Amino acid sequence: MNETLVIETAALTKRFGDFTAVADLDLHVQTGTVVALLGPNGAGKTTTVRMLATLLRPDGGSARVGGYDVVREAPQVRRLISLTGQFAALDKHLTARENLVLMARLRGRSRREAHAVADSLIERFAIEDFRDRLVKDLSGGERRRVDLGAGLIETPHVLVLDEPTTGLDPRSRQVVWSTIRDLVAAGVTLLLTTQYLEEADALSDRVVLIDRGREVAAGTPAQLKTQVGEQRVDVIAADAAQFERAGAVLAERFSITISREQRTVSVAAPGEAEDLARVASAVAEAGIGVDEIALRRPTLDDAFLALTGHAAHEEPQPEEAAA
Repeated sequence: MNETLVIETAALTKRFGDFTAVADLDLHVQTGTVVALLGPNGAGKTTTVRMLATLLRPDGGSARVGGYDVVREAPQVRRLISLTGQFAALDKHLTARENLVLMARLRGRSRREAHAVADSLIERFAIEDFRDRLVKDLSGGERRRVDLGAGLIETPHVLVLDEPTTGLDPRSRQVVWSTIRDLVAAGVTLLLTTQYLEEADALSDRVVLIDRGREVAAGTPAQLKTQVGEQRVDVIAADAAQFERAGAVLAERFSITISREQRTVSVAAPGEAEDLARVASAVAEAGIGVDEIALRRPTLDDAFLALTGHAAHEEPQPEEAAA
């Protein structure tokens, strides 16, 4: 195994009956980095992390974590890895703080140490306001923050977060993002699954796009964005009539693409601000009514659509939901 790689898979495959949830996946995660598995529900992300965490046995290929085979050396893998899944693993009849103390005690901490660890995690995940409320009375976002805290009773060598911010409010999401950045700065390697493009863009060193159980592309966020071309100027017309005028006027001077549904005329903008000024001048000279003129850079959403033919948030077909 390459010593710089903490997670390495080769042709990793998992089937459920006739349905292939993960197909021939080659995944490489370097020590001290954040890698995001990005894809819609049913893409195979959760199946992948469950195999890496030794909770599912692969049907083909191989996977190693920290140099240990996930099948033959599962106990060693479990000592290295911490997995926080999509559903909170908490006692709903205990308070948030009691759950954290319990988890610390189960990890072998003394009573005093357990209380100290719990209080530290309460501060880290901004749990103070609901620390003494029963878990059954907490909102989904509050439960999620307690669950994430429970997963960090011990700082792991490899942290796997399966869609950690799904359903969280914006404040809770920022708390989780900040914690992730702190952990990575401290040397923790992170494998993150998400269907949020902005999350992968904001947190990851490398993104692996997964669609229907297969890798469709991989690279840094910037590299994936370049696969859909240069930045553009979007002119959003005020109404349908102005949209037609904008298309006609701009087509005389620029190479354009149009979106009738969004009343948008797009112009390639390799010169960025210079091209923005040229387009804005042309629109003003023609007296075209617009809602917005803006310089847009390619997003991971653009990349996913270009590479797979559908949006990253698109719902899977029923037979895909098992992944």
